[in-house]
Amino acid sequence: MAKVVIFDLDGTLIDTPNAIVAAFNATFTGAGLPEREAAAIRKTIGLPLERAFSDLTGVPLTDPAIAGFVAGYQAHFRGTILPKAAALVFPGVADGLTRLAGLGITLTVATSKFHRSAVDILTAAGLRDHFEMVVGADQVTQPKPDAESSVIILEALGASPEDALVVGDTTHDLLMARAAGIRSVAVTYGVHGRELLATAGPELIADTFGEVVRYAGAEIRSPLP
Repeated sequence: MAKVVIFDLDGTLIDTPNAIVAAFNATFTGAGLPEREAAAIRKTIGLPLERAFSDLTGVPLTDPAIAGFVAGYQAHFRGTILPKAAALVFPGVADGLTRLAGLGITLTVATSKFHRSAVDILTAAGLRDHFEMVVGADQVTQPKPDAESSVIILEALGASPEDALVVGDTTHDLLMARAAGIRSVAVTYGVHGRELLATAGPELIADTFGEVVRYAGAEIRSPLP
């Protein structure tokens, strides 16, 4: 039976939140709309882009304007975030992923990014080869915090929830884990702070990626109670 770690991407592996805020506001100004406060945009990180733009503009999800916002964002993402990806990898992530893989742990990603964007940024950051699977928001019918993303990964790998661990920087990640019956670890260096993360009941709240590696390496190799 595979032992699996399911990582979030933005704010967990790669320090993209500030670049994401800039891409959102470039999209707004390109559409003739005023920029939004950075704090308001950061609150939407971890949600699918359609939901984020709907929340920030008040435009219904079914409105064609949402697709236009998403297309504009994707263009800015490719132009401004991808070229910086290698420099945005959080400290300890590359070595930590190598250590976990060396323990025989299967590493995967469940992200609110579209699959293509997730693969592109992981590749640009030099991290893609660490991951057996990458599941994006456009590959599920119910994205985070629904359990579907993690369930797809477990089913594909023939793993069960007690064999897995979710690692993320937002409550969206942790609530996905809870819905799937999977343990979770929260990291504080991303989008959500310690107090908010604690409300979702992670097993551990870590301040560094090294803490994640130590916990996963110790816990994931034995059945989780």
